[in-house]
Amino acid sequence: MVKRFFLFYTICSFLTALPALAQWSPAGDRIKTTWGENLDINNILPEYPRPIMERSDWKNLNGLWNYAIRPSGEVIPTDFDGQILVPFAVESSLSGVGKTLGEKNELWYQRNFTVPSAWKGKRVLLHFGAVDWKTDVWVNGVKVGGHTGGFTPFSFDVTAALQKGTNSLVVRVWDPTDKGPQPRGKQVSNPKGIWYTPVSGIWQTVWLEPVAPHYITDIKITPNIDVNRLTVKVLTDNNRPTDKIEVKVFDGKQLVASGISINGLPVEVPMPADTKHWSPDSPFLYQMTVALKSEGKVVDEVKSYAAMRKYSVQRDENGIMRLQLNNKDVFQFGPLDQGWWPDGLYTAPTDEALRYDIEQTKALGYNMIRKHIKVEPARWYTYCDQLGIIVWQDMPSGDKNQEWQRKQYFTGTEPMRTAFSEETYRKEWKEIIDCLYSYPCIGTWVPFNEAWGQFKTREIAEWTKQYDPTRIVNPASGGNHYTCGDILDLHNYPAPDMYLYDASRVNVLGEYGGIGLVLKDHLWEPNRNWGYVQFNNSAEATAEYVKYAEMLKKLIARGLSAAVYTQTTDVEVEVNGLMTYDRRVMKMDEKTLRKVNQEICNSLYNE
Repeated sequence: MVKRFFLFYTICSFLTALPALAQWSPAGDRIKTTWGENLDINNILPEYPRPIMERSDWKNLNGLWNYAIRPSGEVIPTDFDGQILVPFAVESSLSGVGKTLGEKNELWYQRNFTVPSAWKGKRVLLHFGAVDWKTDVWVNGVKVGGHTGGFTPFSFDVTAALQKGTNSLVVRVWDPTDKGPQPRGKQVSNPKGIWYTPVSGIWQTVWLEPVAPHYITDIKITPNIDVNRLTVKVLTDNNRPTDKIEVKVFDGKQLVASGISINGLPVEVPMPADTKHWSPDSPFLYQMTVALKSEGKVVDEVKSYAAMRKYSVQRDENGIMRLQLNNKDVFQFGPLDQGWWPDGLYTAPTDEALRYDIEQTKALGYNMIRKHIKVEPARWYTYCDQLGIIVWQDMPSGDKNQEWQRKQYFTGTEPMRTAFSEETYRKEWKEIIDCLYSYPCIGTWVPFNEAWGQFKTREIAEWTKQYDPTRIVNPASGGNHYTCGDILDLHNYPAPDMYLYDASRVNVLGEYGGIGLVLKDHLWEPNRNWGYVQFNNSAEATAEYVKYAEMLKKLIARGLSAAVYTQTTDVEVEVNGLMTYDRRVMKMDEKTLRKVNQEICNSLYNE
């Protein structure tokens, strides 16, 4: 009976979708990027979604799906409201819907797919890059899995639910935005000021992948330049002591190192004496293959890459704690990057757009990006690896904000989260670290921003450092300051300042700047626009930026070891970006910024 219903359901879904196919268009009349204006809806984000663990065969499920918004608790709908362009959030313009979901509703998706005949005998995995927030999935009426968390990838083995010919995929999403305690970043139900439009539902690529009956599920790559070794931990669907894992490392096409292990042990690969190190000045990546051998045969193999690099802290000759890359002092300097788009919200319209912000950051002479309370698709981190940008990765904030004691060490009792809120935070923070661990660009973990949902700071910082001792831990960027982790991080607007100092930790300025410039034809709203300071033209804004940069240089001599300028682009009504929200205009003089930024990034090289 269930199969008959889904056959009828599939036919009806196809027929009701036909009119919407011809009618799809971006929702609303707000500004758009060039990439969004020229979007090919028949070829949405066609690039392989996970380049750090790549197989050659896969099928992209992005494109037009049926959608329905229904009150929470209802059964799978039999009719739909229209079509939505996946993977753009339902609130976005590029989704073609532009509607707010709200905490009392659920968002339903449906589409049909076929499995290529060449996949016969393979397991079939259904992958979601990210869905915000609670997801349930059915294939042909069979529940295949569920997931909570709005920022990390997840997948299900759907092989047993598949049938010959056409298959029906149904997804249900619930997202309470700021009405729940879950990590959500800058999303709020009533956007204003520094708080932005909700992002609900599928917002990264959905795809199918065929794998062998016994296959690799994850790889964890750890370089160690001090002993010249690369360690690769490989997980499989069913770890067997007799499995043999073989790793080969290439410089271009030349094999330079290899290693083998059994009994589920990590593969330890001794690297050559002339190993090349990764840095922003020379972002060299080794190519890598990882093979799973069972009973003497290769049953699965993935392509990957790795970098030999090291993040650490160390006192310099003046006794100042400094950030180090590859055992050398480096001043890390970059913009606060929120990763929002006027047409796609969380989702860049194209892969070219996704890469563009990083390329512009690099071109302006920065060596670092602080990814602000958001997690990007896997390809973004690969581009940082390739282009040579160090990343400070924030945990997306959530739950309620507490009193912010930014100019002193906070000694009061921290607020308690509910058991559910704390469990949710810990689960999602671990998932974020797990999925980003192998990317060379990740240099610093930031569990909290200011006092936004900050709790058990010492415990969370200690857990983060213990779970990943290869990275720097910035316990609370600009937040309530506790003596834990590797960093004391101050925020100060608009001019840079260092009003606290910790001789036992690295001292950084996690946010400053916010120079505002309104450009009339590039605004999210005609009114309500603001920056921390406002200027009338590019020359004035550039001069103010240089003034702050000169102040920053003096702080470096006093012990400052990193700084983050706010921000890469305008975001909604914030007009304090280096670029406009639509990325059409660079608001300050690029040559001037590049010169002074490079001077700052190179400030510790000769010490």
